[in-house]
Amino acid sequence: MREMIQQAIQQALDEAPERKFVETIEIAFTIKDVDLKNPANRIQEEIRLPNGRGKDISIAMFASGEMATKAKDAGVHVIDPTTIEDLGSNRQRARKIAKQYDFFLSEVPHMGNVGRYLGQVLGPRGKMPRPVPPVMDIGALSSGLRTTTSIRSRDKITFHGAVGSRSQSVEELTDNTMAVWTRVVGKLERGTNNLRSCYIKTSMGPSIKVEVVN
Repeated sequence: MREMIQQAIQQALDEAPERKFVETIEIAFTIKDVDLKNPANRIQEEIRLPNGRGKDISIAMFASGEMATKAKDAGVHVIDPTTIEDLGSNRQRARKIAKQYDFFLSEVPHMGNVGRYLGQVLGPRGKMPRPVPPVMDIGALSSGLRTTTSIRSRDKITFHGAVGSRSQSVEELTDNTMAVWTRVVGKLERGTNNLRSCYIKTSMGPSIKVEVVN
């Protein structure tokens, strides 16, 4: 499969026009014969990419006091927990923040309010915060997230996720994509036999079909 994936990545890069920004490289799966009404069958994976994302990843944390200081020191944007209710009442602003950050963290005591006021915005985007207990090393956690991609099917047979960016080499992108491919296919009961199609594309480029080898 590695050769097929590498060929698709190269073709996607070759056929995508140059942009004024660094495009993300994405993989899209369409699965078949899987009952996604059963939550146990849904794909919900966070995968460490061996070569990282190839661009800066933004992380925000609902925190105050000492934890907020630690978050700032780790390069994490801090959101004042006292603003959670106000954010929830301003759907446009909440959506903007949800789009602005790739991952969210939260001190444990604030998780209830985040779920109550922001769950409808963050939940469907797969961006509900990770609870951070006082003893956790925020620096180590944020470093790990900066090389992580999320793949979630929810109840849809077609889903996608980032495998890197155009700033990376084809070899690096292939390594990253293989990590995602292996994890997703490994979660399917019948492996590639549950896969209808797979495509590679840049953010705004054409979709290139991957020839799946069973």
